[in-house]
Amino acid sequence: MSTPVTMLARAKAYLAERRRLGFVLDRSGNLTLAFARFADASGHQGPLTSALVLRWAKEEAMHADPFTWAQRLNVLRPFARHLAGAESGTTFPEGSPFGRSKRRLAPHIFTPDEVNAIIGAARALPPVFGAGPATFPTLLGLLAAAGLRISEALCLRCGELDEAATQITVKQSKFGRTRMVPLHPTASAALRDYLRTRARLGATDHSAPFFLDERSGEALGYGAVRRAWLRLTADLGIVPRGGHRFIRIHDLRHTFICRRLMLWQAEGADIDNTMLALSTYVGHVNLGDTYWYLQAVPELMALAGDRFEALVPQCGEAGRD
Repeated sequence: MSTPVTMLARAKAYLAERRRLGFVLDRSGNLTLAFARFADASGHQGPLTSALVLRWAKEEAMHADPFTWAQRLNVLRPFARHLAGAESGTTFPEGSPFGRSKRRLAPHIFTPDEVNAIIGAARALPPVFGAGPATFPTLLGLLAAAGLRISEALCLRCGELDEAATQITVKQSKFGRTRMVPLHPTASAALRDYLRTRARLGATDHSAPFFLDERSGEALGYGAVRRAWLRLTADLGIVPRGGHRFIRIHDLRHTFICRRLMLWQAEGADIDNTMLALSTYVGHVNLGDTYWYLQAVPELMALAGDRFEALVPQCGEAGRD
């Protein structure tokens, strides 16, 4: 009698096949493996079942809310379709039993004083966090000044900053598209200062990681950044003003985008042209992702409303001609 194939073995085979096709599958891959381990640990054998999937989505979730459960179900759908093609009897929950799995909450937009306080506190952070007093303020300043994603910043190599430190070539973007990011002179000066300090931490050849862990001298990882961020923001006590329960490092990118739009709107700039330029600068693939800020952030909605009110009399005059 043959030994039943475990769910973990099926999940690993599925992920290997998808990755051969070019899919990255970082978070979704980890969740698929987590489900497979849960299924095997619970003694499940045979085809995938809806009951098993629903139990995993709720029992093993870090947050006890339907949105999190719906996200976990959505991650497993491609795996379930893969299994259904080879195993009769495979079932998966129909529809959306936990509601929507996608949403976009309003971000926290930092004030200039909050950004200054965050970077100041980062300078006083002990090196034990890896993201220490030399690296962490520079990293946070770059995120705030250029609107990079944290993943893009952590993947930077020394050779991707030009010799004059006036622009960065982002190669490891979210969607694999290379882009050039010009820097403000203050950001350029800060990066040059960091490079002088960084030379004492490790190699600075073109292929070397730009941001280093100050304990190990290796590439700075997201885990160290997250631990430092949580310690720093807890000490500052900044109250979140967006739709999330806590302020996130990604909100520095949101703040950059919103402050730039607020400045342009206050100056009466052509919003369509500026939107296209900003979308390219921050690496949005869909222009709608940039326009989303106009409806998601109260400050931008207010500016848009003021501009519309200024145009209403002109429209009225045109209507009487």
